[in-house]
Parts: sequence; C-alpha cells; structure tokens
Amino acid sequence: MVTPEPRHDEPLILDGLSGLVGRYDAVFCDVWGVIHNGRARFPAACDALARFRAAGGTVILITNAPRPSRPILEQLEALNVPRTTFDHMVTSGDVTLGFIGARKAAPLHHIGPERDLTLFQIAAEQTGIEPRLVPLAEAEYVVVTGLFDDQTETPDDYAGDLGKMRARGLDMISANPDLVVHVGDQLIYCAGALAQAYEALGGRVLQAGKPFAPIYERALALASERRGGLIARERILAIGDAMRTDIAGAVDFGADSLFITSGIHRDELHPGDTSRPELDRVAYAQFLGEASCRPTMAMAELIW
Repeated sequence: MVTPEPRHDEPLILDGLSGLVGRYDAVFCDVWGVIHNGRARFPAACDALARFRAAGGTVILITNAPRPSRPILEQLEALNVPRTTFDHMVTSGDVTLGFIGARKAAPLHHIGPERDLTLFQIAAEQTGIEPRLVPLAEAEYVVVTGLFDDQTETPDDYAGDLGKMRARGLDMISANPDLVVHVGDQLIYCAGALAQAYEALGGRVLQAGKPFAPIYERALALASERRGGLIARERILAIGDAMRTDIAGAVDFGADSLFITSGIHRDELHPGDTSRPELDRVAYAQFLGEASCRPTMAMAELIW
C-alpha cells in the first residue's frame, strides 16, 4: 500500500509542545485521554504542560467530567497529577451547576451513578437551595451525568425512560456530552450517549460541556483573569483527543487545536499498538477525509 501524499491543509504533525512556546498565551487542555486514562496519569503529558507554564503560558484544564471541579481535583491528586501541571480547571459539572441554579427548587430526576451525587450537594452549598431529587414521574426536568451502571448497561436500557420523558416534554440537562470514554482498556458509555438518543426522539437537551460554548467561555474568563487581561482567541490552543468534542469545540470557539491521536480514536489511528504509539499515516489520512472538522495540529501523545 502506498502512503498518500499529505494534503496541503493536513494538520501539522508536531514532535513536541516545546515548539509552540511564545505562539500561545493559554492552553485549554482536555483531561481524560490526554493526561490520564482513568487509572494512571501520563507523566510525559503532565511534564509538557508544566514546562509550558514555566515558559510563561497559562494552562486551564477543560473536561467533560459531570461533577464540579472539587472532586475532579481530588481525583487528579489521587492519580498523582502534579499541581504544577495546570493553573485552573473547569468541568462540565461546573457549567451544569449554573443550569440547575437557574431552575431553583424545581424537582428533578437524576440519571447517573451514585458518585455523581456530589453535583447536587455542591449546588446546594453554592446556591443555598437544595435540589429536590424525585422519581421520574414527579420530575420537571432530568439531569443526566452518566449511566447508573456503566460497566454493564448501554443506552438501549434507557429506551423506556427516554420515551416517558419525551411524552411529557421534559428537558434533559446533559452534564457530559461525551459519548464514550476509555477506562484503561475498557470503553464505556457516557451521558452524551443518552442525550444523543433523547435528541433522536425529538427531546430537548441542554449541553454543559464540550463542544458547546459555555464551558469555553468559562475557561477563557479563568485564563484571562490569571493573565490580567482578555486573551485573544488566536492566542489559545485547545488540546484534546476527541474530534466530536475537543476539536469541534475549538473550531467553533475560534481557537487553534492540537489533536492527540492515541486517545479515544486510538483503535482507528494506532491499530495493534500497545506500547509507545506510532501514528498510522494511511489510517490518519482516511480519518481526516471523513471528519467534519480539522485540527490545526496533531501529536500521537502529548510530550514536551
């Protein structure tokens, strides 16, 4: 098989983040798939971000985690991600808190694992109004943070509840637009998969995370505050491993993007590779040809 010639607009393949020092004031970096896989941190990625900061840049972690920042920061600490890796974090859970707060004491039904109940505890702390969690039949809207049991369930298991929601015209707040995520080597469904199924039924979904604007606006505010002035969008680099969320979101926001190819798309772009990832350039050319958006640059994994 002949390797195709790169297209004139094919994203630049980088050797490391160091070549971008001075070109960007801020990095908006994805978390899961870029700096850890849910079970272990990626030391080289953490080092690259720390070095970018040491060279004068600002790093905002921007993640579709459905919980607010506080428990996610605790998770990063448990994975031994150094605090020097980043300046601030914004999660889709943080944005979801705003959506819940706007509905005050309206009763809601929660779909998701018990560990995500911290979302509602923190909402009560921040607003002084404790969200009322009720059965679906009594709810005025639904908040989805994931599947109840993402180890065994699929979106098909929720067809009945989604149909009842649609019949009543309930809004769904999706606290994580991701469809799937790798936990180690296992692929599990996320809240976005249920949101996608609900939209297919004609249901209304409010999306809290990437690729939608609210989470980027919050990240920009945090980075600008850190640097003492508004950052131009052309001076922002968004790093992520998912084309549908990270790269599409960066494109819509007007920022450059760095695509990490060995993350969520690794089975397509790094077939059979179980050690240090080497990008399959033939597969990559085909992948880009079928994609709805294009990253500015790409790397197999985030390194300095």
